[in-house]
Amino acid sequence: MKTRALILFASLLMAGSIFAAPITYSVIMNGPSESPPEASAGTGFALVTLDAVANTLSITETFANLNAGTTANHIHCCTPSPFTGVAGVATQVPSFIGFPLGVTSGSFSTTLDMTQAATWNPAFITASGGTPAGAEAVLVAGAAAGTAYLNIHTTFAPNGEIRGFLVPVPEPGTLAFAVAGLAGVVLIRRRR
Repeated sequence: MKTRALILFASLLMAGSIFAAPITYSVIMNGPSESPPEASAGTGFALVTLDAVANTLSITETFANLNAGTTANHIHCCTPSPFTGVAGVATQVPSFIGFPLGVTSGSFSTTLDMTQAATWNPAFITASGGTPAGAEAVLVAGAAAGTAYLNIHTTFAPNGEIRGFLVPVPEPGTLAFAVAGLAGVVLIRRRR
C-alpha cells in the first residue's frame, strides 16, 4: 500500500511539471487545407510554442512556392469543430509585425508577449472577455482543442492561400511519464 501511495504521489508531481511546460505545435500549411481549398503549389511549415507560464507565443515558419506575394500572416481561432472550418483572426492584424510581405517564399520568426494588447486582434480581445489574459486563455484552449490555425494570405488568395492547424508535438517528458506510469502499474501487479 505504501508503494502505491508513493507512485501516485510521484506521478502527481511529475504531471504538474509536464503541464506547466511550454507546448509546441507543428503546422503544415498548404492550399488544399484552406477553406475553401485553394489551387496552390505553396507549402509552409511552422513551429508555434505557447508558454502559459512565461506568457509568450513563439512562431518560427518557412514557406515557398506561393502563387503571389504575401499580404498577411496570423493565427485564427477558434473554429466550431477541430481541424475544420474557419475562424476570426486571433493575433496581430493585418499581419505579424516583421512578417515578409510581397514575397512568394521566405521565413519568419518572432516571440510575442501574450500579456500585451498589441499581440492580439482587438476584436479577438473583445470576444475573449475584454483582456489580453482572456485572449491568451482562449488561444491556449483553442490550440489544445485543434481549433486554431496559422495561414498566409496573398494577392492571389486574399482570404488565405495556405493554412494548417496547430497539432501538438509529443514531448520526450510526456513519453517518459507514460513509460514510468506503466512500469509502476506492472511493478504493483507483480508484487501481488
